[in-house]
Order: sequence, then structure tokens, then C-alpha cells
Amino acid sequence: MEKSSTLDYINQMFPTEASLSGVEPLMQKVHNEIRVVDTEILAAVRQQSNSGTKAKEDLAAATHAVEELMYKVREIKTKAEQSETMVQEICRDIKKLDFAKKHITTTITALHRLTMLVSAIQQLQVMASKRQYKEASAQLEAVGQLCSHFDGYRDNPKITELRDKFKNIKQILKSHVFSDFSSLGTGKETEENNLLQLLSDACLVVDALEPSVREELVKNFCDRELISYQQIFEGAELAKLDKTERRYAWVKRRLRTNEEIWKIFPTSWHVDYLLCIQFCKLTRTQLEDILENLKEKPDVGTLLMALQRTIEFEEELAEKFGGSGSSRNVTTDFEETDKADQTVLDIRKKYEKKLAAHQGNQDDDKDLAVPGAGFNFRGIISSCFEPHLMVYVEFEEKTLMDNLEKLVQEETWDMDDASQTNILSSSMQVFLIIRRSLKRCSALTKNQTLLNLFKVFQRVLRAYATKLFMKLPKGGTGIVAAATGMDGHIKTSDKDERMICYIVNTAEYCHKTAGELAENVSKIIDAQLANAVDMSEVQDEFSAVITKALVTLVNGLETKFDVEMAAMTRVPWGTLESVGDQSEYVNTIKMILNGSIPVLGSLLSPVYFQFFLDKLASSVGPRFYLNIFKCKQISETGAQQMLLDTQAVKTILLDIPSLGKQTSGAASYSKFVSREMSKAEALLKVILSPVDSVADTYSALLPEGTPSEFQRILELKGLKKADQQTILEDFNKRGSGISQASIATPTVVQVVPTVAPAPPPVVSQPSSAVIASREDVLTRAAALGRGAATTGFKRFLALTEAAKDRTDGPFRKLFNP
Repeated sequence: MEKSSTLDYINQMFPTEASLSGVEPLMQKVHNEIRVVDTEILAAVRQQSNSGTKAKEDLAAATHAVEELMYKVREIKTKAEQSETMVQEICRDIKKLDFAKKHITTTITALHRLTMLVSAIQQLQVMASKRQYKEASAQLEAVGQLCSHFDGYRDNPKITELRDKFKNIKQILKSHVFSDFSSLGTGKETEENNLLQLLSDACLVVDALEPSVREELVKNFCDRELISYQQIFEGAELAKLDKTERRYAWVKRRLRTNEEIWKIFPTSWHVDYLLCIQFCKLTRTQLEDILENLKEKPDVGTLLMALQRTIEFEEELAEKFGGSGSSRNVTTDFEETDKADQTVLDIRKKYEKKLAAHQGNQDDDKDLAVPGAGFNFRGIISSCFEPHLMVYVEFEEKTLMDNLEKLVQEETWDMDDASQTNILSSSMQVFLIIRRSLKRCSALTKNQTLLNLFKVFQRVLRAYATKLFMKLPKGGTGIVAAATGMDGHIKTSDKDERMICYIVNTAEYCHKTAGELAENVSKIIDAQLANAVDMSEVQDEFSAVITKALVTLVNGLETKFDVEMAAMTRVPWGTLESVGDQSEYVNTIKMILNGSIPVLGSLLSPVYFQFFLDKLASSVGPRFYLNIFKCKQISETGAQQMLLDTQAVKTILLDIPSLGKQTSGAASYSKFVSREMSKAEALLKVILSPVDSVADTYSALLPEGTPSEFQRILELKGLKKADQQTILEDFNKRGSGISQASIATPTVVQVVPTVAPAPPPVVSQPSSAVIASREDVLTRAAALGRGAATTGFKRFLALTEAAKDRTDGPFRKLFNP
């Protein structure tokens, strides 16, 4: 125990002074326990001492026993060696006799086999001379096996002589067989009844000879069979593209006519299979020569007919030899498909059914399987047409373009009330004829020609995008038009607005379907060309159509506000006596929006409707702000009335999402409208401020304002030139504002609608010449929260920079589908 624990134990045992009387008994008990422990220790020590002595005695006894055992082992080993020596001396003579017997037996066997070999070779020589092929085939195998027993005696002159003689006999048999087969196909087989049996037996001899003999014989037979084909179809009369089908009819007829005769060949030779391969290679060479030697472009119909018949023939061969035995009826497969009115797809469907039906019988046909089953008949001939199919691609392009023109001319550019797609019917028809063209081409080829046709699809879709683009009403005005370079005013009727919505939906449908078309083609086309299949550029063009259509829609609606904006400037704001209800021009603006927005909301998707709202707000808000500066003098009452109108216009704009029944992005839109319209409200509050605090109010509410804007505000308040100058000097001393003006008086306003991008309004002031320039308008547009750019479409993107960064806005979805 630790010291502290010991003290605690003692204090626990004797907690009081009275308890100390028990110390003596406790001490006696402890001494007794010590004596018991000492006794046990002493007994253990004695026991251990006795055990050690006994262990030493046991170890000594074990050592002695091991020594005796080792002695006995050495003694046994010595006796074993002596016994082995004795046995070897006894068996020495027996071994010699055994070897002698083995050698004699081997010699007798060799002599016996040599006798058999000599006799067999002599018999084989007689059979060869008499053309006894059936017996000779069996004898060849026997002689071959006997010769294999003498492989170790090649240096023996007699064995060498016999081998040479056997080799000569095989050469004689080969020459006899080749000579007899040369008469096959000459008509002698019908005159001599035993010729076919003789040739059938000769096949047994060929199988018994080297494999090269069989290959040579089959090759010679195929060459001889195709000599007449080569002579017929190399002539001027039949060496034409429109005679291609007759080539395949010739080989079908040849196979059908000679079916019974060719049964002399063993099924394992697959003579018809090898003949068809050689026929295909020869036909390909001849067709290549015909196509390359054409003096003018081939007729598309003739070319496609030849290609289709070639593909049908290849499909038939692929089915016939695609892993099944050649012993099946040759004529059945050919005759069933020898119909001119069958299409390639019909052929493929039929063979897919046949292939499925034969799947269960493949195990039974293993012995008859075609050697080299990996050979692919598909494309062995038809691939030679590939470099010459541009005329077909050009024909397809002309057909597609003609159909496109017809569809666009017949397009009504309107939609029935019962229609639920809101997509122009011409777009669906365009993709329908494209799919038909793809189906036709993929049935013929899946290589470069299909890629060329895909490029035709791209050009057709670009042309359709151009048609949609050109159908949009031309022109534009307002801040958006100035930033994007749109040209002139645009007036759109209700029918035009619906048409623009249909064009937006159609372009969206084309964008999506073009991507699906590219995916389908990439799955069909050859894998090496799949990476070249891309519709991104075409999709970009349809995205541009969508953007142009939405901007045109905004510009058309903005143009409807021109009369009301002009009416706003003609109101005598400086002489109004009291503030009443909202002005008539505000009611007209509301009526215009009530007439257009519900239709647009029902036709446009939420993404594009939100985009339209953003562009409308970015146009109406700044335009309303600018229009205030175009007014004449504004009194305090007039400013209050205009402030009431501004709030009414703001409410109208905020109600647009509800009016269009699309409120998914209403929060961000409302925030944007409030920000834009608050600038007009701030301007009117500055006009309402007292003259002595107008500068302070202007700096607080419009910190981005310019001195020229401030001067125009003073003019709107009706101050005299002298009073204006004093206030302006005080304002300039404060160092607020920007040195260059962006807004001027409405004294002179010129808007030039031309074919080129419309320039911004040119505004003059009586006191300081022309202030507003093109760059000034763009700078002001940037200050209004929509960015600025320099030319074309980039100006539009800069104008929408703020909307682009919003996570819930449509900009990113529109330009990055």
C-alpha cells in the first residue's frame, strides 16, 4: 500500500482511542500468518531441491539410450550396403540378358513394320496407277502412320528411298485427281455416270493428302467456275451499273444448277462458301472499274438500285454462311428474297427473324460450321460504292431543300385554337423528311456518306432557321434597340405577336430535336466518324432566332407605347391646377399590356416569358425616365400628378407576371422593376424639392447624375437663366456629378430608321449644342444596370449582364441550353 493508503487503513481499523485495546490481538494474528507463510516457503524450497537431483539422473539415462540407438543405426546401414553390393553382383548378368531381349524385340518390330511399309507402298503405287481413289485414301493413312514410326531412321538409305517413293506416289495421286477434276463442269459428268463417284472418292484422297492440296484444288475449281462469269460481265454489253442485279442472279443460278453435282465435295470443304467469297472479291473489282471509268456522273436511281441489290445479296450471304452449315438448301434462301419490290429494311427484318429461329440449332451444326466464321460478307461489295455516293447526297440535299421551300410557302404562320403544341407545323414536317432521309441512307451505308448527309441536314436546318429569322418583323426602337443595333420602328399586330411566339416555340423545338438527331446519327454511324457528328452550331443559330424573336417582341410592344409617350410630353404639366386620378396615357399603356400580355403568357414557356419581362422592364423603365426630360415646364402640382402616374405605371408593370399567369420568376422581376422605376420617382422628387435645397436633394437621390441633367431639372422647374447659373455654380463647387451629359432637352429630337443599325436619339440644347451621342446613350444604359457594349449582339449581352448573373433568371438557360 501507499503511505497514505496505509494510514487510512490504520485509521479505519482504530478510529477511536477506545479501539486501541484491539492492537495486541491483531499483532498476534499477523505474527501467526507470517509463521505459516515461512513454513510454506521452506517446504517449497526443499521440494525443488529434490526435483533437481532427479532431473539430472533422468537426463543421463536418456543420453545413454540415444548413444545405443545411434550405434544400432550405423550397424544396420553397414549391413544394407553389403546386401546391395551382393544383389548387384547377382543381377549383373540378368541385366545384360534383358537389354539383349529388348533390342531384339525392337529390331523384329522394325523389320516387320519395314516389310509392311514396303508392301503398302507397292500396293499404293498400283492403286494410284489404276485410280482406285477410295482404297488409296485408306492406304495413304496407313502408309503415313507406318512412316511416322521411322522418323528416327531418316539417315538410313533404305528408309530415305521409301520416303521418296511415297512422296512421288502422292504427287502422282495429286496430278491424277487434278486431272480428273478438270473435267467437272464440262458436261462429261452427265455422259459418264461413274465420273461423279470417281471424283467423290478422289475427295477422300485429297483429305488424306496435305491440307495445301485441298486448298489448291478448291481454288482451282472456283477460278474455273468464275472464268465464264468474268468473260460474260467484262463484256461491253453487261459491264454496266444497271446490270449489277444480273451478276447476283448468275451466281444464284449457278449455285442452284450445280447443287446436286457439288455434293461430291465433303461438307467440311465449304466449297460454296469459298466460291461466294471469291465471287464477291471479283465482283467488287469489276464494279470499282465500272464506277471509276464512268465519263459522267451516274444516274442516282441506277446507282441506288445497284447498291440496294448488292446489300440484299450481302445480307443473304451473311445469313446463309453466318455460322450455319453449308449443307442447307442453297436455292431456298436466295429464291425467297429474289423479289425486286422488297426494300432493304424488309430484307433485314426477315433475316433477323431467321437468325433468332436458328439460334437453338447452332449446337447441332458445329461440325458443319464455316471455317473462319469471322468473315463478314456485309460490305464486301457494297463498300466500293462509298466514294461515288456524292450524287446521292446531292440528290437528297436538293430534295430536302425543295421540300423545305414548299413547306415554308405552305406554312400559315398561325395555329388552330385546338392545337396544344404552339409549334409551326413546317418544323415537324422538316424533321419528318429528315428522319426519312436518314432512314433511307442508314439502310444503304453507315460510313462517310452518312456523315455527308448529316452535313446536309445541318445546312437544311440552317436554312430553316434563316427562314424563321427572315419572317420576324424588321426594325426596333428604344434603349434595347439602341444597344443592339436594331433598325427602325416596328409595328406588330396581335397576329404578329402570336406569330413571333410560335417562332420562339418552333426554334426551341428545333434546338432540342436537332440535338436528338445528332445523338441518333452518332449511334448509327461508324464509330470512327461519331466524333464528327455535332449540331452545336445549328443549335446556336436557333438560339439566335429565339433571342432575335424575343427582342423583336419587346420592340414591337415598345413601339405601341410611342403615342402614349408622346402624349405624356404634351400634357401641360406646368399649368395643372390639381392632382387627380392617373392620366389617360397611363390607362392606354395598361390597356395595351392587358391586350398583349395574357396571349404572350399563354404561348411562351416560363423561361422565355421571364426573359421577355426582363427586356421589357429594361426598356420601359429607362424610357419613362428619359421621357420626363422631354416634357416642358413641370409645376409642383404637375410633378405630383406625374409621380402618381409613375407609381401607377410601376404597379402595372409589377402586375404583368400575374396578368400572364406565369409567376415563377416574379420576385426577381419585381425587384428589377422597382429599381428601374425608382429612378423616375427620385427624379420627380428632385423636381418637387424647394429651390434652395434642390442641389442637395439631387445629390442624395441621384448620386450618378450629371451637371447637364441637373441643369435640365432646373429648366423643368421653370427657373430663369440667371437663377440657374447661380445654383449650377454652387452645384459644381460641390464636385458632384460627371462632366459629360447623358440626357438633354427635347428641343430637337431626330430618330433615323435605316437599314443599318439605328443610331441613338440626337438631342440638342439651346445653350450647349449637341450633348447626347451614341456613346453617351450606351454609357447611360450601363448606368441603368444593364451594361453596355459596342456592336451588334454583344451590345445586347452587355445590356443583360445583370440578369445573366441571377441564379433564377432565364439568361443562362437561354444561351447555355
